[in-house]
Amino acid sequence: MAAKLNTMRDPTVAGCPPKREKINLFKIGRVWCFKHFFDDKELFRELYEYYNQDQYRFELPTVGERNKIIKYLERKGFEIALIEDLSNYTVTLEIFKKYAPLLRNSIDHIVKGNIRIFVMNDMAAVEEAIAAGAKKYKV
Repeated sequence: MAAKLNTMRDPTVAGCPPKREKINLFKIGRVWCFKHFFDDKELFRELYEYYNQDQYRFELPTVGERNKIIKYLERKGFEIALIEDLSNYTVTLEIFKKYAPLLRNSIDHIVKGNIRIFVMNDMAAVEEAIAAGAKKYKV
C-alpha cells in the first residue's frame, strides 16, 4: 500500500499534477520585483514592459499590476510567493571580496560603508552565498 501512495504522488505518473516552478515576488521599497529566466520567449515578450534591463529584474510598480501578473503567471503554471519581510533573504559581503556570483542570484543590492548588502532571489541562493563567504544580514 505504501508503494501505491508514493506512486500516486509521483508527478511523472499520469493524472498527477506536475510540480510548479516557484517565483518569489519581493516588495522592495514601493515596487514589487522578481527575477526569473523564462524558457518560453513568448512569455518573456508578454512581460517585457515590466523588465528593468539595468537591474535584470521585472518590476511591478502598483498592486494592480502585481495582481494582474500573478494571475497571468499562475495560469502559465508558476507558483508565486509574495515576500515583504526580506530578512531571511538578505546577506552581506565585505566590499573587497568577489561578489559577482552573489550579484547574479540577487534581486537587489546596495553598498553601505565597507559591506555590500544583497537580497537573494531564493533560499538556495542564500545558502550558496553563505557557502561563498557571505554572512546573514542582521539589522
